[in-house]
Amino acid sequence: MARKEKQQSTEPKKQGRVGQIRQVYTAAHQVDRLIGWWMLLAAVAVLVVVVGIGVLVGHWVYALILGIPLAVLAATITMSRRAERAAYSAIEGQPGAAGAALGALRRGWFYEQQPVALEGARGTRPEDMAGAAFVFRAVGRPGIVLVGEGPQGRVTKLLESERRKTARVAPGVPLHLLQVGSGEGQVPVRKLSGKLTRMKPVLTKEEASVVNKRLKSLGGMRPPVPAGMDPMRARVDRKAMRGR
Repeated sequence: MARKEKQQSTEPKKQGRVGQIRQVYTAAHQVDRLIGWWMLLAAVAVLVVVVGIGVLVGHWVYALILGIPLAVLAATITMSRRAERAAYSAIEGQPGAAGAALGALRRGWFYEQQPVALEGARGTRPEDMAGAAFVFRAVGRPGIVLVGEGPQGRVTKLLESERRKTARVAPGVPLHLLQVGSGEGQVPVRKLSGKLTRMKPVLTKEEASVVNKRLKSLGGMRPPVPAGMDPMRARVDRKAMRGR
């Protein structure tokens, strides 16, 4: 009995919802110093609107009771959005940013945060990755998506090389090429997951799984690329906040 209690005491406790929110706020505040003011503004704006409606209908007390949780919800949503934006700002321009951004994809996608192709790296340290070209891969119902990152000229050649290899392994499967960046025709890191999510589905979930397993045979390079800050770690766990 004593041994069981000792084992239970050594197990790490799960972080509560308040602790999760505090952790998200602390991480986001390091990048976005105005996040607290934006949260306050959102809460006050919602509370004023709700109470104002209550005054007009003659039930401001009930409106105040209803407005407080709505104000808290508005502040929490604002924190989530600002934290996500801050997270993407922190990784933008860093080697491996595209791989980290793929972590924001929802269920139904198969992806790896390590590149399937790499060119131009002088070593494995973060400073050695400057100027290198990366290609990341994601597989979902829209098909296969190859995401390039790095100098545009070098990335274009690397993407084409990877496209040919991929097409040989998965002929007939829709293949999309994207480049991450701020240039013309490129996709900003913060919009990458949304871009993939909005693509038209063509395959079934089962077919996407089969294609992903087939692509595993390609292997590819798996260098220790600095993944930077994962955007998913800077977002509020909405399921935890709903108590699920």
